[in-house]
Amino acid sequence: MELRHLRYFVHVAEELHFGRAAARLGMSQPPLSQQIRLLEDQLGVVLLERTSRRVVLTEAGRLFLAEAYKTLEQADHAIDVARGVGKGELGEINVGFMPSVPFTTVVAKALSKFRASYPAVRLNLTEMSRTAQIEGLLTEKIEIAFIRNVYPPVVPEGLEAILLMAEPLVVAMLANHPLAIASSDPCIADLRNEDFILYRSDFGVGFNEHLIGLCALAGYVPKVTQEVTGPFTLLGLVSAGLGITVVTPTLGALHPDNMIFRPLDDPEAISRLWMIRRRGISKAAARFADFVLAART
Repeated sequence: MELRHLRYFVHVAEELHFGRAAARLGMSQPPLSQQIRLLEDQLGVVLLERTSRRVVLTEAGRLFLAEAYKTLEQADHAIDVARGVGKGELGEINVGFMPSVPFTTVVAKALSKFRASYPAVRLNLTEMSRTAQIEGLLTEKIEIAFIRNVYPPVVPEGLEAILLMAEPLVVAMLANHPLAIASSDPCIADLRNEDFILYRSDFGVGFNEHLIGLCALAGYVPKVTQEVTGPFTLLGLVSAGLGITVVTPTLGALHPDNMIFRPLDDPEAISRLWMIRRRGISKAAARFADFVLAART
């Protein structure tokens, strides 16, 4: 049995007339009668009682008609789903990101516009370390990743890294901290004796190394007293007076009233955000990547 047989039967059942049903189907009557007879032979039951004057559904025909409607509706739905996925209008996208990335203007704008444009596409967003994101791309658990790295990241073959934005680094500290009320912005050397609160090493890969490298150029190793996995905890501990931290200005919207952000007076004190994507990603993921790239302007 094929779907066309169900459609033939439905047309005849709706018209109760082979001639009119054949006209709707754009075919002649004899082949239609033959196909209905073939359907009945396959089922081993009579669906239509035929006389010289009329066509009537049998009890089996009435029940079969209801099920035929359901089957055809489900088949049409399956076709719509397949076409929607092919056009990037349906499906899901698995995206990895590092802490603070959703707060960046580029990513936040892209997420909002993509969601509004393709509400039927599910965005699965997972906070992951940089190492986990690269592994996720290679194992096809995610299609797009967002990482921070001051220099172009070295990625395995089959992956592409695209620069999204560069931001200056700022020092987050209590509003009454001496560096907060100083007449000039602090430099890396001014942080020599401070207690640092940083992201845990696996979540701060790329960011932490750059900051530690800047401190090394200034002649010291930063004293890291706390390590965290997320931006809320990071700034919360600073607000509690446990130390200072170095972040990007995108986290400025999160800071409590008792904190202040001061730019780091160093041309190398910057952070760059990169999008990494696999080759051969889904149409929906490719569309989302286009939204991200468009948000850079």
